[in-house]
Amino acid sequence: MAALSPADPADFAEDQPVVEVHDVDKVFTLRHTRSIKEYLVWRLRGRKGELSETFKALDGVSLEIRPGESVGLLGLNGSGTSTLLKLISGVMQPDSGEVLVAGRVAGLIEVGAGFHPDLTGRENVFLNGAILGMSEAQIQRDFDDIVAFSEIARFIDTEVKFYSSGMFLRLAFSVAVYSEPDIFLVDEILAVGDEPFQAKCLARIRELHEGGQTLVVVSHDLDKVKEICDRGVVLDHGHLAMDGTINEAVCHLREAR
Repeated sequence: MAALSPADPADFAEDQPVVEVHDVDKVFTLRHTRSIKEYLVWRLRGRKGELSETFKALDGVSLEIRPGESVGLLGLNGSGTSTLLKLISGVMQPDSGEVLVAGRVAGLIEVGAGFHPDLTGRENVFLNGAILGMSEAQIQRDFDDIVAFSEIARFIDTEVKFYSSGMFLRLAFSVAVYSEPDIFLVDEILAVGDEPFQAKCLARIRELHEGGQTLVVVSHDLDKVKEICDRGVVLDHGHLAMDGTINEAVCHLREAR
């Protein structure tokens, strides 16, 4: 049976994994029609079969991540890396297999996720912070630092539906890094925003890792991944292709391209 189990960190010894992925499968249904009209035209032309197909994003994937590791999930488009990250975060459930996570998870899986468009940036800091497990007192304490890090103080009382994607990123990243997670997940967010802010994000991620947080990153920017990760896991069409040092993983992926 599929399961996502947010385990109690006290149940894990220091040398035990904080993330365990056991023989996980994830299948998506790709539909090729969205209207009755298209379906009728399909049938009237004598075509048979379903107007959908399945896509196996992950196929029997197993891995473990230990406390304090910095892991890059690498692969070409469609390899399953983002899907695996979403399973670890709890955004998705596996169709079969098991995902066990010990500790509090935070990070950026999708820019702006957890933000309400009709609320201001200020209100969304409190909303998103609460979603990430921060207490109101903690948010109040860190609010000025969160806003300062985001560099959008001028717009903090503007409804976020008027924000650009870059402004979303800045505020979402700022809240996430101040939520003090045990496991920090990042999916391609460094591809958005200007170069100085990207550098600032990388520096903050390094600080988190040096402070003992476990880091899991999905990115197609192999040079940036090498800067912040020590271990690399390569997925290929939903299968685990290799698991080694980040340099070995990057070389493997570059040779496969």
